[in-house]
Amino acid sequence: MINRRTFSKAVGLGTGAAAVSLAGLGTDAFASTASHGRPGGGSQAPTVPAITPGTHTSFEKLKQVKAGVLNVGYAEAGPSHGPVVLLLHGWPYDIHSYVDVAPLLADLGYRVIVPYLRGHGSTTFLSHRTPRTAEQSAIALDVIALMDALKIEKAVLAGFDWGSRTADIIAALWPERVTSMVSTSGYLITNRKAQVAPAAPGVEHTWWYQWYFATPRGKAAMEDEDSRLALCRYVWTLVSPNWDFDDATYNRTAEAFKNPDYAAVVLFNYRWRIGLVDTDHRYARQEKLLAAQPSIHVPTVTLDAALDPFTPPPGDGSSYRNHFTGPYAHRTIANIGHNLPQEAPTAFAQAVVDADHL
Repeated sequence: MINRRTFSKAVGLGTGAAAVSLAGLGTDAFASTASHGRPGGGSQAPTVPAITPGTHTSFEKLKQVKAGVLNVGYAEAGPSHGPVVLLLHGWPYDIHSYVDVAPLLADLGYRVIVPYLRGHGSTTFLSHRTPRTAEQSAIALDVIALMDALKIEKAVLAGFDWGSRTADIIAALWPERVTSMVSTSGYLITNRKAQVAPAAPGVEHTWWYQWYFATPRGKAAMEDEDSRLALCRYVWTLVSPNWDFDDATYNRTAEAFKNPDYAAVVLFNYRWRIGLVDTDHRYARQEKLLAAQPSIHVPTVTLDAALDPFTPPPGDGSSYRNHFTGPYAHRTIANIGHNLPQEAPTAFAQAVVDADHL
């Protein structure tokens, strides 16, 4: 999930966050933004048709491609020559977070790619000798490798949780590969030095699973499939208090958690963030760059979910606004929790379209 340092003052946040609906914002917020000379840039964005969450339950096309150190599984929708949108999921979720978003964007002419991140679903390592690490830059480089494998020069990147962090990193370090971006929870590039200091007690409480994963007991829970699936489902209920998902919805996503590398990847990621494991030397250069907390210049829409316990106060994006130096807009989505694209697919898809027209 997101960086605890981005919401270190978030004790008591939740329904108290300032919240507005996406429909209430419309597209007027983008009227003064200049075009960057790209298709759609600066023009009026189309309105995404409203859809009831849960309308779709599966993807029509699932594919595999060798990319970097992985054989990446991904869903694809829309015309093969349309402008590309990459939708990036978080933890503990999978590509089904976008099962309603993808067809909305495909119907508007976008080529939509939704990959399983390393350790999830049908994405596997090509070699048993590759360390199952999960530094933030490793995941970002996985996405760059996927774009290269699919011959995608540039794309709109959109994500939440791990997906937001990955999009932020690519936009910061490889902006030439990014047309525009949607980042839920804003700027999530991890600052490991800042993670050393204690946060407020309420914040530490929200991160209970991170501390659990740092223990042998938490490791054992993640490595046992039944315990892992129960833990991930419990996290869903905590971070999306208004989302009334059913067993079938959870079980479809939980299949992705049965990947043999899932436990290793998740444990490494959370232990790495708090300095319990070292950065693999192959990613040291990128992590040094990210430690400087680089600014993001690409056109960006940031989203905050009002009921997400990780949304930084006051819920208007001001806590991270200074990191985004290009065309920009922020929206807080009322009555929605952490899994924003699955809980509010129309709002998320509209943000993608509007970002593409900044």
